[in-house]
Amino acid sequence: MNRAVTLHDLIVAGAALAAGIVAGLLLRVALRWLGKHALRTRWSGDDVIVDALRAVVPWAAIAGGLAAATAALPLTETVGHTVNRTLMVLLILVVTLTAARVITGLVRSLAQSRSGVAGSATIFANITRIIVLAMGFLVVLQTLGISIAPLLTALGVGGLAVALALQDTLANLFAGVHILASKTVQPGDYIRLSSGEEGYIVDVNWRNTVVRQLSNNLVIISNAQLSGTNMTNFTRPEQKLTILVQVGVGYDSDLDHVERVTTEVVESVMKDVNGGDPDHEPAVRFHTFGDSRIGFTVILGVGEFSDQYRIKHEFIKRLHRRYRDEGIRIPSPARTVALQKPEETQKPEEMVIPHQRDLSETAP
Repeated sequence: MNRAVTLHDLIVAGAALAAGIVAGLLLRVALRWLGKHALRTRWSGDDVIVDALRAVVPWAAIAGGLAAATAALPLTETVGHTVNRTLMVLLILVVTLTAARVITGLVRSLAQSRSGVAGSATIFANITRIIVLAMGFLVVLQTLGISIAPLLTALGVGGLAVALALQDTLANLFAGVHILASKTVQPGDYIRLSSGEEGYIVDVNWRNTVVRQLSNNLVIISNAQLSGTNMTNFTRPEQKLTILVQVGVGYDSDLDHVERVTTEVVESVMKDVNGGDPDHEPAVRFHTFGDSRIGFTVILGVGEFSDQYRIKHEFIKRLHRRYRDEGIRIPSPARTVALQKPEETQKPEEMVIPHQRDLSETAP
């Protein structure tokens, strides 16, 4: 210490520290006000930025006041250098954490806006956070006077051993990046795998893809398995899809009348039932002369995959009611059995059934 600490030095240092504390409080109030206004905007990125700054900016102001107070005191060169380096490291950590929170939040917000769902693809957010924190850590080491060149060299040599030891993990990581980058599937899509699993994609992280079934159960699928299997995406290229319902009427029916009545029922279901596609053009296609009925297919339009169950439910109820009112018969399966009298060489209790016809079709 070059000279003794005087009362004037303490007053100046205290004033600097107090100014830093007051600035931190004022900044906290200002950021809270900005946060309320950010909620009114459509862009979610400003909410992310304000939330990240609200947590670190007040502490940065206090740290600045502490640095000014330290500079006002008559410290020795060694102590002053140590204090300045410590404050610089704290400042770098604050900036790194702030940047990590802001950039990660923006990446997550972008992923949500692209997929259009509440879930997010956390793999991109995690990779971004790791990269930013790693860069901040290297800057801290450089500030402390530690050379990072040997560290980078060691990481390069050891990276090969780590890659060999973590083959499965890295395969899932790159498979997840490939799935999202290629836009094959996105969070919110309804998929069905060739192995039978199906549901909505909730999230794609660095190792697994989380799929929520209609029963609200979660199915965890590794990214490598998802990338290497056959898959049907019911959401892309568009969310709307068509479903088929098989119906049959008796041979005595007027098919023009059947088609007209069925079309009217389809139109009413598309307009009245939630989940139907009002723009869908009703289609009725006759295709089979069955054993007891004429079969045809009704094509319905739904807004998304899970809506098909509600649409089928309402359509079958309304069609059955309308057919009954119009006198259109829906035949039940029939079986004809011919009995022949027993021959003299046969026992009296034996019966011969020369032909039995089994109908495999069922009425809807």
